[in-house]
Amino acid sequence: MRCLPTLVFLFFSLVCFSQNEIIDNLTVELAYQDQDSTKVDLSIELISELLKIEDYKKALLYVNQTSKLAEDLNYVKGLAESSYYRALIYSKRNDYYNAIDNYNKSRQYFLQIKDSLGIAKVSNSIGLIEIKRGNYVVGLQNSLSAIDIFEQKGLKDELSSAYNNLAEAYFKTNQIDKAIDFNFKALGIRKQIDDLDGIRNSTKNIADLYSLRKEHRKAIEYYEKVLDMTLPNSDEDLRGEILPKLGSEYLKFKEFEKASELLVEGLKYNRKKGNEEGLLRALNAIGNLNLQRKKVRLAELQLNEAYAIAQKIDNKAALLENYKLHIALDSTRGYYQNAFFWQNKYYDLKEELSKEDQPVYPTDVGSIDLTKNDPFVDSSKPIVVDDKNDNWLSKNPLYLYGGILALLVLVASLIYCLVKLKHYKIKVSEQKEAIELEKVRNEAILEQTHHLEEVNQVKDKLFSIVSHDLKDSISSIKAFLDLLKEDSISKEEFNDLIPELSENANNASALLFNLLNWSKSQLQNLEPKQELFNIQEVFQNKIELVEQKLEDKRIVLIDESQRDFVYADKSMIEIVIQNLITNAVKFSRTGDVITVSNQDVNGKALICVEDTGVGISKENLDKLFKANKNFTTVGTKNEKGTGLGLTIAKDLVELNNGRIWVESTLNVGSKFFIELPKQAPLN
Repeated sequence: MRCLPTLVFLFFSLVCFSQNEIIDNLTVELAYQDQDSTKVDLSIELISELLKIEDYKKALLYVNQTSKLAEDLNYVKGLAESSYYRALIYSKRNDYYNAIDNYNKSRQYFLQIKDSLGIAKVSNSIGLIEIKRGNYVVGLQNSLSAIDIFEQKGLKDELSSAYNNLAEAYFKTNQIDKAIDFNFKALGIRKQIDDLDGIRNSTKNIADLYSLRKEHRKAIEYYEKVLDMTLPNSDEDLRGEILPKLGSEYLKFKEFEKASELLVEGLKYNRKKGNEEGLLRALNAIGNLNLQRKKVRLAELQLNEAYAIAQKIDNKAALLENYKLHIALDSTRGYYQNAFFWQNKYYDLKEELSKEDQPVYPTDVGSIDLTKNDPFVDSSKPIVVDDKNDNWLSKNPLYLYGGILALLVLVASLIYCLVKLKHYKIKVSEQKEAIELEKVRNEAILEQTHHLEEVNQVKDKLFSIVSHDLKDSISSIKAFLDLLKEDSISKEEFNDLIPELSENANNASALLFNLLNWSKSQLQNLEPKQELFNIQEVFQNKIELVEQKLEDKRIVLIDESQRDFVYADKSMIEIVIQNLITNAVKFSRTGDVITVSNQDVNGKALICVEDTGVGISKENLDKLFKANKNFTTVGTKNEKGTGLGLTIAKDLVELNNGRIWVESTLNVGSKFFIELPKQAPLN
């Protein structure tokens, strides 16, 4: 192992020596070459080698000389290549204005000689610059168009770069699925060309994206693959980044021993290298770990150090996480005034981050034909009309008069046919309307009959459920009160029974509440009073109602909601959100994770309540929102239900011009989605 650094040094020395030898040979050969196109090609080759060793100053000098010679010789390929390399140098210096200008010149030259590979090479480079500048639509168009040619020609190095550009662009526009797809494509190519750094980078990106999508087991799998590709003594920066991330993933599943091992090692690497970003990530995570293990004093020291670093380097995302952990820390210690202080800072920063401009989602961007003259500019040529005077008709008037007479006869015949056709269509239309009216009446009667049958079925089942569940809950409450009244139990013993008594009362209240709302919706008396309101406030209020249950079942609830307004009846949506969060708690096991979130999708609010609980089988998914099925199951701690909650939720959401649906996998978890309008409909 000690020989490895020496071998690496010798390898790089050999590479550098070989590189310098190539440059020296090309320089000598160029000096004796005649002023012709061969000299231009040799010069281009020398420029390429200079760029590999990042000698941009000398490379630019040769670019200018080569461009002048190519212009004198009218050698278009030389002009194209020299413009391309000049743009590349400007790009390395972050001078994007001059880089784009020279790339466009280069592309025009490549178009003249119909060099599709050169055009693709330029387009891919423009794509990278535009993506960095935030012009995602233009960037994606360029990179996608370049990929078509790279794939046809099997150019793996260029494909690797293009796939990576697209993965970054899709990530920056929050299109996580596409970002993962293109990272996997880049990974495949990098494995084929044995690019170790590229393989590690793509694997790390995939792990980060899975973590962002909350697929934590997959994130662990790919973080561990990256870790397996690193060496403890030579890849310290990468290990310092990966170890805290991997430890945080294990912490999501409360695997404390494994998380502790990884986080402590990550903390050591980042302290050694003085990497403040990695140190901040590690301290936040290990502070969270110690907080969960009730090592409050140690957690306080680590979170305070993380807070100082986050402020110093202005890492707002890590600072937001630190505020959240400080709230939990001070709440655990009973310092509620301090917790309130951190909570205010948390919501202020969260609101600030939510107001930042979000990128435009270029979901319909496709590749463009690079072989046309101006592929990225829409242009149209005016139609040229030959307006020469033709005097033949003026010399032969009889033909003109005969033509006019024939046209008049034709028009008269056409008008007669149209009148007859109109009368025929009116009769046919009247008959069709009569048939359609009768059909509608019959369908309305059948639909009403079917609806009444469903209502009767639900009513019968409803009374059966209500009589049983209300009897259980109220009898239990009465029994407790009778015991207290008869002094059969002490006040202290009764106090111990209060949580159970409260739970029974809540069950009875929820049952009657759901029954009342369902009844109103079935009688069509439930009219929505729509208004604009902040959905984040609804989430926060409803989360408070289940805090005790979350603590009892040791469930982690992650609030990723953001300030956004929806146009609906607030009280109805509160009922729906409460129902979904309560269900998520009901069907989550000890240690599971519940995540609530909302985002803007195509101008509508998309709300999501996700859990990693027991999930729903495929055969039961279709039963969830149908009142006549009365489908219900017990929770993970035998919690009971009526089977009406989701039926009511569906009615209330649809009353507000929205829709609700579910995605679920058995033993993996469920995602309930609600889509609601964000503004009043236009009349």
